[in-house]
Amino acid sequence: MLLGMSTSVVPVKKAWFIRLIPPRPTFDKDFNEAEGKLMEEHFLYWKDLSAKGICQFGGPVLDARGVYGVLAIWAANETEARALASADPSVKTGVNRIEIAEMRVAFPPRTS
Repeated sequence: MLLGMSTSVVPVKKAWFIRLIPPRPTFDKDFNEAEGKLMEEHFLYWKDLSAKGICQFGGPVLDARGVYGVLAIWAANETEARALASADPSVKTGVNRIEIAEMRVAFPPRTS
């Protein structure tokens, strides 16, 4: 072993796609005050993970059949991805549900 070289293994991060499913198709138009506060917490949670480089992008999909959210994150495995998504305040309280799938990134985000 070379002096000063670490032997720790850094896990490879994979891309994960998260679909955030609201309680009703009209949620973006008719959420109540408590739900609105919760969605502010949801936004701040993912904004922080974005600043840390974990969340690559996210936002609402304005589908005519009903709004839903999408997020793309980096995580070592599905357990980690599910833990990150489940820690979202809107998911922890049961307002929103999640679906998670591994994603292969064909066109990575630009850094400049």
